[in-house]
Amino acid sequence: MSLRLELVDDLVLLGWEGMEVDLLQRRPSFVTGTHFATGPAPSPASVVSPGTSSVEATTWSLRGMTALVTGGTRGIGHAIVEELVGFGARVHTCCRNERELDGCLSEWDNLGFGVTGSVCDVSVRSQREELMSTVSTLFDGKLNILINNVGRNLRKPVVDFTAAEFSTLMATNFESVFHISQLAYPLLKASGVGSIVFTSSVLGFVSLKSMSVQGANKEAYKEILFICDSRSINQLTKTLACEWAKDNIRSNAVAPWYIRTSMVEQVLSNKEYLEEVYSRTPLRRLGDPKEVSSLVAFLCLPASSYITGQIVCVDGGMCVNGFYPRHD
Repeated sequence: MSLRLELVDDLVLLGWEGMEVDLLQRRPSFVTGTHFATGPAPSPASVVSPGTSSVEATTWSLRGMTALVTGGTRGIGHAIVEELVGFGARVHTCCRNERELDGCLSEWDNLGFGVTGSVCDVSVRSQREELMSTVSTLFDGKLNILINNVGRNLRKPVVDFTAAEFSTLMATNFESVFHISQLAYPLLKASGVGSIVFTSSVLGFVSLKSMSVQGANKEAYKEILFICDSRSINQLTKTLACEWAKDNIRSNAVAPWYIRTSMVEQVLSNKEYLEEVYSRTPLRRLGDPKEVSSLVAFLCLPASSYITGQIVCVDGGMCVNGFYPRHD
């Protein structure tokens, strides 16, 4: 396999012959169709052009780093797992459903990814502790990247919620990310370079029609009353950024709007509702999971080493859209 150079918009792109080049991310893409190509990606340090230092090359690499992605078998989480692997990270993920997890692990194994996984219901404290014990053993007590991605929602009128349902939502959507972050702290500190990314929601920034509870992992929206989960996550993101900075641990969050996943298929099957979503989204479309995962990966890269405490909206412009009529 030979190297090739391309000049795009005055930018020299260095890649492997026969490899698709991702112009948006300005890096060689290891994607073939919808899956990464079989086999590990070449280390960026091994494709350095003349005059480029190895330090510059590793700025855009996660080679040698370890990562835990909760909820990595579907939607955004699945895309994050593959994105991090594409940058060279060793990834462990978890899922409540054993069959679903085994299916993903088998798929990734066939692609040469080497992803590992655990069955874990993050709403259960003992299972969170077992998960982190497994991660510590796998990665020799060191963890570079923690992606808190799991969330759950339940749509029903507020007055119909039982105490048990409310407690389950809070345990899954906020208590779990708080506790997992606590458990991960010594591993992140031991790695010397740590990064946490939370999946939050645009609900932390704007008001949406209210009649039901929505979880912290806001891949689906209907009518929402409680926005405390996403705002709590946003505040936790900022708190950890300040408190753990001394240990070289960064903390950021991504806040998606509607992302095209299985979670939103039913609600967006209503064409009138979908048109309303488009009308509030300047880009006039739904997001793709890879448009979230690429940002998550960037926030984990050495290239973003001076970014911490930030909550970045991935929303097609929805949060900044005031009154902007489509007709003059």
